[in-house]
Amino acid sequence: MGEEQRGAMAPRFVVTYYCANGHETRPSFSIESNAQAPETWDCTRCGYPGGQDAENPPPLVRNEPYKTHLAYVKERRSEEDGVALLDEALASLRARRGGR
Repeated sequence: MGEEQRGAMAPRFVVTYYCANGHETRPSFSIESNAQAPETWDCTRCGYPGGQDAENPPPLVRNEPYKTHLAYVKERRSEEDGVALLDEALASLRARRGGR
């Protein structure tokens, strides 16, 4: 299909982004929408962020591993706090069951 069937292509500008692995990505943006090119763009080859300065690409982003609910609780409470809370909860439960 040519331009006759799908219409004329909007005028565009191309921006080159460079990632830390030396890859080059060149997305294009519409001039008519007055779009500004973003500061970073994910590399299509490795997924790392790319910047417009070839000499100083953005640093690699370190993703934190998934934490479980228990891991977050352990950050907030010490082992002693956990034991005290458990003892308190068990005493309360035993007191409620003791009436039966």
